Amino acid sequence: MKKPFIFCCITLLAIAPVCVCHGKPEKAGKSAANESTITDLEKSAWEAYKNKQADAFKALMSKDYYGVYAEGMKTLDGETVDMAKSDLREYSFSDIKVVFPHPKMAVMIYKVKVQATAEGKDISGTYNSGSVWIQQAGKWVGAFHTESKTP
Repeated sequence: MKKPFIFCCITLLAIAPVCVCHGKPEKAGKSAANESTITDLEKSAWEAYKNKQADAFKALMSKDYYGVYAEGMKTLDGETVDMAKSDLREYSFSDIKVVFPHPKMAVMIYKVKVQATAEGKDISGTYNSGSVWIQQAGKWVGAFHTESKTP
């Protein structure tokens, strides 16, 4: 369980300086995002997952998406396969923080309380979660997600 968390931290630490130093910030405009934009996108992804809307979920994610969890790492296809085996009944976010280390990158961290099963097993509880959203071709897409159940 610690290995995925360490991998996540190393990944974020490795890409943050590159993104911060990647040129001049863009002027605010239609492509600029704020905290509520990213939070709304994250909630849309959770809603699509909850409602087993694989196409809607995929439309929100980068084709190069990765998820890191205690049970392993997943591609976008892996997430949609697991979606079919899951029953997410309820979820709620708290302690949300969004930062923009680069105008085309947002990092969101939060707690999420879920009522859910995966492959028939109860996985309900509170999780520390993190997502990275990037702007590709003028559209914000999810590139990375991780979560760890709190004790």
